[in-house]
Amino acid sequence: MHLPRLMVAPNGARLQKSDHPAIPITLPEMLACAADCAKAGADGLHLHIRDQRGHHLLDAAIYREAVAALAQQCPDLTVQITTEAVGIYSPPEQRAVALESGCAHVSVSVREISRDGPAFATQFFADCAARGIHVQHILYDLADAELLAGLVPAAQLSSPDLQVLFVLGRYSATRNSDPAELDPFIGWMDALGIRPDWAVCAFGAGETACLLRSAKLGGKCRLGFENSTLMADGSIAPSNAARVAEMVALLAKA
Repeated sequence: MHLPRLMVAPNGARLQKSDHPAIPITLPEMLACAADCAKAGADGLHLHIRDQRGHHLLDAAIYREAVAALAQQCPDLTVQITTEAVGIYSPPEQRAVALESGCAHVSVSVREISRDGPAFATQFFADCAARGIHVQHILYDLADAELLAGLVPAAQLSSPDLQVLFVLGRYSATRNSDPAELDPFIGWMDALGIRPDWAVCAFGAGETACLLRSAKLGGKCRLGFENSTLMADGSIAPSNAARVAEMVALLAKA
């Protein structure tokens, strides 16, 4: 099961309507956003759910409801759930929601899931594989990449089916990304002689340039309001779907 070519991340864990009125918070809003983004050309959706106050939530039962509704609304859209901790959830809670949500695709921060020890993370990855759950490993820097290399078997690390996400700009001083931030990750893959199924997400105004470079080098793209609310020219995007449509057009020209 391969990563979608263009995955949209419409809301993330923190943004509210005060940040952008088109941030989808409720399930009906997410369903409408998903339909619009699929029509615009997205083939995957990175799902965050919120509680009744609009706050970040990891809940297997609510995930199951949302994933089922999305499957009915957009049957051709690959849905991936997040296990992001956001300083609220522990590794056991993150592992449990990944294993119990009923979703076949999850994203997992390597540094977060390893906080209670590498043995638990290694077993978790094995449990996901046994259940047919596809894990996209989130890597913020080379330390995360090296951590991943120590957590998964060599055969899995070298498999083209290993899914990773390189995150650019998250911890920069300006919370903005630069295409050059991809170079260390490319160097890491080259040094190990591996080519996993990889994608990039990028924060701030540099998002478009980073994603275009990713695509040029054979990577896939994740974009959306979780990472940036800007169009390529720096103007505020009216919606996630508008951002997807613009990126589809730019990728077609690249």
